[in-house]
Amino acid sequence: MGEQTIPVDKPFVVAGKTYSSRLLVGTGKYDSNEIMQEALVASGTEMVTVALGRVDLSAPKGKGIFDYIDPARYTILPNTAGAFNVQDALRIARLSKSMGWKLLKLEVLFDAKTLLPDPVGTLEAARILKDEGFDLMIYTNDDPVLAQMLDKLEPAAIMPAGGPIGSGQGILNPSNIKIILESVQAPVLIDAGLGTASDVAYAMELGVDGVLLNTPIAKAQDPVRMARAMKAACEAGRDAYLAVRIPRKLYGSASSPLEGLSPARRGG
Repeated sequence: MGEQTIPVDKPFVVAGKTYSSRLLVGTGKYDSNEIMQEALVASGTEMVTVALGRVDLSAPKGKGIFDYIDPARYTILPNTAGAFNVQDALRIARLSKSMGWKLLKLEVLFDAKTLLPDPVGTLEAARILKDEGFDLMIYTNDDPVLAQMLDKLEPAAIMPAGGPIGSGQGILNPSNIKIILESVQAPVLIDAGLGTASDVAYAMELGVDGVLLNTPIAKAQDPVRMARAMKAACEAGRDAYLAVRIPRKLYGSASSPLEGLSPARRGG
């Protein structure tokens, strides 16, 4: 076998905008907006996602979540979290558009117990919203066939789940992620299921374009420190992917030259 091909370091572009950070961070589940704000800074993220259907838009000035997110610093990515059918997803999406956002993370879940994507509902909603002019970042399961069907809609990104939302299990099916990466043209981001920095590094080593996470930072014992760890892991994983790791071997391979040394002998 010959040497592996070195991957091309393509820029991270979403809906025509180039980002330096490949780490996208959510804004839910924090103990306070102040902690959230500090964690966002520590993560180095440039895009933050907000569950618009769960935001209190009537909060007093200075107390709402958007008062803690600097629009000059971050791209705000509204999402349809909490939608368990197509109509709810469309309602939240259209609310988002009425507030001036064209970029949308589409999420249609099957049920509240598993929080897994509804593949049929996701595809239906994506087709409708594509026709309405949205730039869609589509949360989906790790099915390569569905990913290819969604890719035909020319989305801003396809975002397969690494594992169930908030589970912290890491990437359960890396083989499917690899197939998706080979099969679609849109940027591919891992969204959901990650638990710690090593999960993020592994995701990036697979060659995905980025990761989106919320719970692993927000519910860590020290969210700000974990945000910093996730930033470092995302960067390290990307560099490791581009550098191309050594192949796995059954036997050891000496780091130093062996020429001139006496053959190893067993004692006895």
